[in-house]
Amino acid sequence: MGFNIVLIEPEIPNNTGNIGRLALATGSRLHLVKPFGFELNDKHLKRAGLDYWKYLSPSIYENVGDFFSLHADKKMAFFSSHGKKEHWSIEFEEDMFLIFGKESVGLSKDIIGKNTDMLYRIPLYNSRIRSLNLANAVGIVVYEGLRKSIP
Repeated sequence: MGFNIVLIEPEIPNNTGNIGRLALATGSRLHLVKPFGFELNDKHLKRAGLDYWKYLSPSIYENVGDFFSLHADKKMAFFSSHGKKEHWSIEFEEDMFLIFGKESVGLSKDIIGKNTDMLYRIPLYNSRIRSLNLANAVGIVVYEGLRKSIP
């Protein structure tokens, strides 16, 4: 069972490289929505993805409009510190789209506003922490989905 991991406007190549490796490890597919904060040939992206990056064929979209128009009919879950429901309450399905925002500000207010019923958060138990590293957050969600999906 795999998922569709979607990074909207990722900014840090190391995170994207690590998430690419995670996608391969979990049988998931990586979707990257421009603009990026780096080039796809960035050495940090390749280093984080190790020699696995050559096996990854991410889907690339020019902007969020292109992504959502192509996948409007798919089941999605959006992740933000503004979500009211915890990530473990998701009813995961194979090929579900898991949507994550950019490292600096997360998902846009527009995306959050249009998807509040599908907006989830990973609980944080210390008020000094605003958010988790993007690669860690994706790993937590993907493996929770796999855990819940295995009979």
